[in-house]
This record gives sequence, C-alpha cells and structure tokens, in this order.
Amino acid sequence: MSRFIQPLLLLSASALLGACAFGPRFGEVATKDTSKTFNTVVVDAGHGGKDNGAYRRYGGAEKIATLDVAKRLSQKLRESNIKTVMTRSSDVFIPLQERVEIENDQKNAIFVSIHFNDSRRRGIRGFETYYHSPNSIELANRIQAKLTTIPRSANRGVHHANFRVLRLAKYPAVLVECGFLSNPREGGEARDSDYRDELADRIADAILEQRHGEGHRTANRQTASDSPLFNN
Repeated sequence: MSRFIQPLLLLSASALLGACAFGPRFGEVATKDTSKTFNTVVVDAGHGGKDNGAYRRYGGAEKIATLDVAKRLSQKLRESNIKTVMTRSSDVFIPLQERVEIENDQKNAIFVSIHFNDSRRRGIRGFETYYHSPNSIELANRIQAKLTTIPRSANRGVHHANFRVLRLAKYPAVLVECGFLSNPREGGEARDSDYRDELADRIADAILEQRHGEGHRTANRQTASDSPLFNN
C-alpha cells in the first residue's frame, strides 16, 4: 500500500510548492490585471496635513508639490475621458491604510502615487518609479520612460518595493518619485508651476498610452494654466 501512497504524497507536495511559487505570499494581496482595461485612475498625493514628507529649503514641503502635481494629473486624465479618484484633494492627513481602502474600493482601476525624493547628498537627482505586483511592471516602465524624456533629467530606474500602498493593492499600482527636493536644481523645479505641469503631463501620457496604445492623447485638451483649479 505504501508504494502507492508515496507517489501521491510527492504529487501533493509538488502541487503545494507550485501554488506557493506563483501565488501571493503571506500578507500580500492577489492583484487583478487591469493594466489594459482600467477606466479609473486613483491619484494619490503623497503625505499631507501633519505629514510634510520631505522638507528642504530648495524644494519646500513635499506635501505641497505632490498635491499640485496630483491635481494637474487628475485634470489631464479627466480631459481624456478617464475617471479619477483622488485620495486627497487638499492639505489633509490620510493614513496609509485609508489610502489602500480608497484604491481597493474601485471596480476597474489602477493606482498612481505621487512623491518627491530626498537625500542627505545634494548631488543626487533623478526620477524613480516603484512597483510591487508583476501586473504593475509595464505601467511603471512606461511612466519612467516618459519622465526621462524631460530635458536634463536623470534616470534612476524602476524598482520593486514593499510599500503598503503597493503591496496591498488589488489592482496595478505604482509610486512615482518626481525628483529630489534636496537637489538644488530639482528642488527649485519642484517649486515651479510650469515644471509641475510638465511632470503631470508626462505621467498622464504614460497612463493614457498604457490604456489606449502609443501616442494617445486628447488633441484639444486644456492647458493647466487655463484652468481655474490652478490659479489660486
């Protein structure tokens, strides 16, 4: 009898190992691949309220720059008929778990979190984009590629990360570091409204191309400077 049981046990063990290899690890969420079908983008402005994020004399408070870029990104996407949901639209503190709940409450979405970087070394500069789920890699690469078309930009690459808003997302999710506030040039640019609009423009282009294909963008979109949303 044992000569029949042993092969069965081996098959069961192999199946279990296979499930572990391809399924989510303990504490992670299985993501649905909506990277080509999404109709909603959750736009997350990092930090806010009591949480300044990075704060440097060159670039000011991270929470201010992230909110402005996020608002611009949201408007550009809406102009191209993509529904957006913002985790915050004013200077308020939103806990990480609440941000996760907002992104996961959507039916068919992706999640894009906007941040700026910081370093003790003023010379470090450049863009970085982070992902966790394999379903998010293509979107992360596309956003990084678009950002690095900005003149004089530095490409610091696309990286896997274990950030909560990425790890617990049910849909493709990325976190974008839009330059270093600690760098004199990038910090100064982060204070400039035209530059923040350019950041939002490149990220919007990447998202729309991810959804609709190369070169897709509404031809007659408003410029951000024409919108009362940014003239406060």
